Amino acid sequence: MIELTHLVKKFGDLIAVDDISLKVPAGEFFCVLGPNAAGKTTTIKLLTGLIKPTSGSARVCGIDVQESPLEARRRMAYVPDFPFLYDKLTPWEFIRFTGQLFQMPEREIRGRSEELIARFHLGEYLRKPIEGLSHGTRQRIAIVSALLHQPEVFVIDEPMVGLDPQHARVVKDILKERANAGMTVFLSTHQLGIAEEMADRIAIINRGVFAGIGTLDELRGQSGSDGKLENCFLALTSEEADADPRAIPA
Repeated sequence: MIELTHLVKKFGDLIAVDDISLKVPAGEFFCVLGPNAAGKTTTIKLLTGLIKPTSGSARVCGIDVQESPLEARRRMAYVPDFPFLYDKLTPWEFIRFTGQLFQMPEREIRGRSEELIARFHLGEYLRKPIEGLSHGTRQRIAIVSALLHQPEVFVIDEPMVGLDPQHARVVKDILKERANAGMTVFLSTHQLGIAEEMADRIAIINRGVFAGIGTLDELRGQSGSDGKLENCFLALTSEEADADPRAIPA
């Protein structure tokens, strides 16, 4: 469902993503972890077609996201860590508008949104302007809107930002249910516990390359570490501190 092939992204002299390749099949719950500025968000933006690669390609459901962007985006959904919503709309207006963008019939929009709105406890907010809602509530609106057209591929960056434990559990349950039903989930997070609990496979990215990919057991073997995912992560991303005073700007 997702295929990254020799993907490279440079910003001037900075190589943000350095020749990565990856295949994620249908129905897999795949998590990407990495330190700050490791290349996670850049990889997601390349996958979703928001930025162009310097070289290489990204495909979703066999469709090149640069060559056929609209067809690729019909098959996927993307929720960034701080989603953009139209503040002057109400949640219901935004959800309905999103369904219309995907050319869903009105009856289908209402039918699918009813269950999602109930599960995310959004009923009391449906007629209120989005601009007055908390970040966690806005995050729930974005996730409901993204799931509405039943995407084949769901890409989400830091899904639990701003969510209380109750709604974080709802997100976990729904994404796992959808993955079990065949939706591919590509999730980026700093929270190792989420990856350890939810993922079928995990990729650890560091300095623009995959330092390790696999199940937790496979990552233990690749890192030479036992025990928790944290031990694998630290082993695969460790680096010597730069003690050279010449590196400090004058």
